Amino acid sequence: MTEKIKTKGRTTSPFRYDIVGSYLRPKTLKEARAAFQNNQITAEELKAVEDREIIDLIKKQEAAGLKAVTDGEFRRSWWHLDFFWGFNGISKFEEGGYQFADEHTRAETAKVTGLISGEKHPFVEDFKFTREHTSENIEVKQTIPAPAQCIKELLSPGNVEATRQFYPTDKQLVEAVANAYQQVIHDLYKAGARTIQLDDCTWGMLVARELPGTDATNSDEVRETLKALYLEVNNAAIAGFPDDLTVNTHVCRGNFHSTWVATGAYDTVATPLFDQENVQAYYLEYDTDRSGGFEPLAKVSDNKLVVLGLVTSKSGELEDRQAVIARVKEAAKYVTLDRLCLSTQCGFASTEEGNILTEEQQWKKVEFVKSVAEEIWGEEA
Repeated sequence: MTEKIKTKGRTTSPFRYDIVGSYLRPKTLKEARAAFQNNQITAEELKAVEDREIIDLIKKQEAAGLKAVTDGEFRRSWWHLDFFWGFNGISKFEEGGYQFADEHTRAETAKVTGLISGEKHPFVEDFKFTREHTSENIEVKQTIPAPAQCIKELLSPGNVEATRQFYPTDKQLVEAVANAYQQVIHDLYKAGARTIQLDDCTWGMLVARELPGTDATNSDEVRETLKALYLEVNNAAIAGFPDDLTVNTHVCRGNFHSTWVATGAYDTVATPLFDQENVQAYYLEYDTDRSGGFEPLAKVSDNKLVVLGLVTSKSGELEDRQAVIARVKEAAKYVTLDRLCLSTQCGFASTEEGNILTEEQQWKKVEFVKSVAEEIWGEEA
């Protein structure tokens, strides 16, 4: 899959300036979702609001000069759970939640309730709608949580017992999850999708020794076991697709209401993430020193691209322009400038709560990324 990457004049993501995927939910959409949850409007009425807001978002992205657009994840509450809930055999439960550095999220999770499969996943119809309303020369990028993220959720302490009722071994679970993803990606491809982005916090959690609010530690032995598991399921899920399907991945350390989970450099996961995962590009969080230095990028296979997430989506304050340019040049010591791109470190709203900035600041961030990229790469941007 990775042999056909183009580093100049490319026509698929990642572009020199790119986005991760999610955007702040407009007030009208938040109000409609609250009204639906309170049984004040129907599912059809909520969908009508989502449709209007997604069409408006597509127009805004195109007007901003983006070469790849998404639906902003406007139909989702979570960047990952909604996708898991779309599988057959996985259901929503209102328990658990996630501990971030400064907040605990809503209590929702996904548990196995039957045999897992991917037929008739709702995200396929969501993609069709976005494609239908996007200009012909603009790419529609479909973001989905990585298969490793699904494995992590299903094997979490509160969920593993339910999982083991149907999948007694990790091998059985990996096979089922990979097959379900294969089905969904096949259906997305058939619907016209040519770029899939696997959003993946599993590697971003593995870089940390300890995680906030837990007693869990990533010992060397645990880390090696999980690295092998995550690599296996991610590669199995994307194996065998046509060469014109681009599969990229985005790695971060948590993004909820402008807070985070993990701290640590990429060096402990660079192998196998950067040299063995069969994706074509890595969107990497690099907006703070929590991500460490660029040295681990030397492990990135020569036929892959790196999108530097040097611009934060967690705040509305714009970065120093020259400082961002200097950091791109620093990263080019490890990955040639021709193989680098620029983006925000994550989406603006990984959950419907969104990060703490205004929509105006959000679009100024997008404009800033584009402007800096054009200064660095000139006509190639």
